[in-house]
Amino acid sequence: MSLPMAASEPASVTALRDLLRLHTVAAPRGGETDAAPFLELHRLLREHFPRTHSAGEVLDVPPHGLLIRVPPDPASPAASADPVVLMAHMDVVPLGDESRWTHPPLAAEVVDGVIWGRGTLDDKGQLVAVIAAVESLLADGLRPAREVWLSFGSDEEVMGSCAQQAVEILRSRGVTPWFVLDEGGAVASDAFPGVTRPLGVVGVSEKGTLSLRLTASGRGGHASRPAKGGPAARIAGAITRLERHPFPARLSPAALEMLRRLAPHLPRPVRPLAEHADRFPSALARLLVAAGPEAAALARTTVAVTMLSGSPAVNVSPTSVRAWLNLRIAVGETAAAATARVRRIVGSDIEVDVEGAHDPSPVSPVDDPAFALLERTVTTVFPEAVPVPYVMYAATDSRHFTTICPRVYRFAPFRMDADQREAIHGYDERLGVADFLDGIRWYRTLLEGLGDVAAGR
Repeated sequence: MSLPMAASEPASVTALRDLLRLHTVAAPRGGETDAAPFLELHRLLREHFPRTHSAGEVLDVPPHGLLIRVPPDPASPAASADPVVLMAHMDVVPLGDESRWTHPPLAAEVVDGVIWGRGTLDDKGQLVAVIAAVESLLADGLRPAREVWLSFGSDEEVMGSCAQQAVEILRSRGVTPWFVLDEGGAVASDAFPGVTRPLGVVGVSEKGTLSLRLTASGRGGHASRPAKGGPAARIAGAITRLERHPFPARLSPAALEMLRRLAPHLPRPVRPLAEHADRFPSALARLLVAAGPEAAALARTTVAVTMLSGSPAVNVSPTSVRAWLNLRIAVGETAAAATARVRRIVGSDIEVDVEGAHDPSPVSPVDDPAFALLERTVTTVFPEAVPVPYVMYAATDSRHFTTICPRVYRFAPFRMDADQREAIHGYDERLGVADFLDGIRWYRTLLEGLGDVAAGR
């Protein structure tokens, strides 16, 4: 049964439910976003987390984002050291077909210990977990050992400009973060073929993004006298050729490091390959491709046909047929090279236009005290999990922060099974209450760990 707000409900859960009820959808560039839900979210954050708002300073970031500075403990040896940036975003994707949801996507119902609603995982759950951890630290009369900035974007889902504006504000203040942490990996079960333990996957880079429009043109006309090789047939042929000629499989250094760390947990026949991943990159890449689409995406640039358009009527042969492609560019490759490859494969009679492109992000170090702190925090709060680096398939706001920081990591400290991961951007998005509270505990442990690093432990 659905549980109403109650005195026994943790304050952080109440705060998350309040935010989940807000339909904070950002309009694509050129569109007009409804500002009211975002301004109400700002008000709710002030109401639920007053200490965090009063401890330092709060800056508005256009169009509707926030930067919150949390000053360090002045007695800490690291008080003047480079700060840490913890990120999340307020906006969510549209609700989709609401009839497919088990519980209404904006009701924020708690059922059998699970919070249901759009944004629980992407990304209001993480936003509340971050700020709740800071609030709890301040409530105990403590401050972080280093300065901490909370960066909450408002248009991540439409690849907007808010994160870039936040970077420029920090740059203008001379802020050079020690590390940046955004959404990304999770404590994921059933995440890798043959591995039974959950993985604490920490993104050290993210694949690039490329949007292409394919167009085939022709005479068209009445559907009663179709001509061979018309625009629809040529687009179909181009799509078929792309599927038959996938990008070559190769493993980046980050993927090889992930496999080396996974080696003790892999099936015995595969362990020697993974333990010496540098010697067998081609064989391992082939294994990942054979293991299914999720594993294959670690090994190559992927191409997805996402939209098609053609004739306006069933009895009209189209004069123009279009297909839109979404590519995720593997680390070590470029959007320009991927575009050139697509042009070669589809042929000269297909027009290829670039509608958006972003190269893969730089790879952040793993042999580094910052990454070691993240690993240690994962192991402390989630002892069942194996912490490993990986390359994210999706794009996040954190890619903009690589211009001011060489250590940009991507991790959401929540347990997620395969079905929950599938629900992100889909229907029935949900997060366990206990898992949410453990996420807050993870951030609190991370904040306290900044002092251990400062003390050289």
